[in-house]
Amino acid sequence: SMFSGVTGLKNHQVKMDVIGNNIANINTVGFKKSRVTFQDALNQTIQSASSPQGNRGGTNPMQIGLGMNIASIDTLHTSSSIEYTGNMTDLAIEGDGYFILSDGAQYYYTRAGNFGFDEEGNFVSTSTGLKVMGWQFDLTGTQPPNTSPQNIGSIVVKKGMMMPAKATSEVSFAKNLNSDDEVGVSYIIPFKVYDSKGSAHNLIIEFNKTDVNTWEYTITHSDNISISNNEGELVFDEKGNINLDDSDISEVTIDLSSVGAEDITFTLDFSGVTQYAKETSIDLSSQDGYAAGTLLGIAIDTNGVITGVFDNGQNRAMAQVALANFDNPQGLTKAGQNLYTYSNNSGEPQIGLSGTGGRGTISPSSLEMSNVDLSEEFTQMIITQRGFQANARIITASDEMLQELVNIKR
Repeated sequence: SMFSGVTGLKNHQVKMDVIGNNIANINTVGFKKSRVTFQDALNQTIQSASSPQGNRGGTNPMQIGLGMNIASIDTLHTSSSIEYTGNMTDLAIEGDGYFILSDGAQYYYTRAGNFGFDEEGNFVSTSTGLKVMGWQFDLTGTQPPNTSPQNIGSIVVKKGMMMPAKATSEVSFAKNLNSDDEVGVSYIIPFKVYDSKGSAHNLIIEFNKTDVNTWEYTITHSDNISISNNEGELVFDEKGNINLDDSDISEVTIDLSSVGAEDITFTLDFSGVTQYAKETSIDLSSQDGYAAGTLLGIAIDTNGVITGVFDNGQNRAMAQVALANFDNPQGLTKAGQNLYTYSNNSGEPQIGLSGTGGRGTISPSSLEMSNVDLSEEFTQMIITQRGFQANARIITASDEMLQELVNIKR
């Protein structure tokens, strides 16, 4: 009984250690509490069980327990409340999943999303300096993002970084040309296109009515730079819709050899132009070129996409944060500093996009709080304290019984 009491004291102390650690981390970002479960130890068999024989029934075994052991110390990866911080780079996960951090040698996993950018523009954990893993995108927008798990790497967003210019390749016009206008009426619309260096070129398109349902257009450069295929014809049907098959629309080329830039070649889209008996409102609908841009700021959405806002009016997806999930999160090994590492019983990390494959969504400008319930911990503390006291009484009572046994000799 004395040694049974010793096992009770020792293991209740371990449980108190776990409770104390839970309470100490009541305000630790992304902390997941632990619990201790007990099991009885081996039993000493005084008499084995016997089966019924003849007119005599069977007997049950007689066993004396030899104390208790710790059955498990489990980490409970239950979700917790989300605190809004207002800091755009703070991230929280609503649902399952872990952020992936790296020191260049191995991956770590965490629920603590207190992230920021270092002086080199690396997206890092502000508490550990470990780099946040994800996918870096092509700023030119010419390549689709490769979000395969094998393609993850560090995320870099530098202040003042530049977006390359894009030459105009398509110009669209929309709205109406008045069908009630007399032949010979013309309208002039100014618009801009951009070359390969991002320089803007001021152009003028003139629409001239040449027949009942026919308009001619002519494009000129404000600086009298040579333009080829700058004339064409728009033909409309009896309902006022443009007939593209009968229209004469060519691909326009601007010769920029005089300014040391690549020639601009763009197509014209007049599919949105009509000829109704309404006032003329034709105007530039869109053109896909833009000047080079400097990064002004970023925004992060629920998919973990980091979008850059540039001073050329463009918004461009720059990177995306990756998440990992595990078949058995409780099998992860705690590595300190709110970090976990892969273990043989956690299952392989399932890396992918947030909101897919059972992974949760990302809440920007927020942090996940600790899942420690203070009322539950205090209750467990009382139970553990009473268990410790009871085991101490076992040792005291056993000692008094041994003392009485020694006193028999007197």
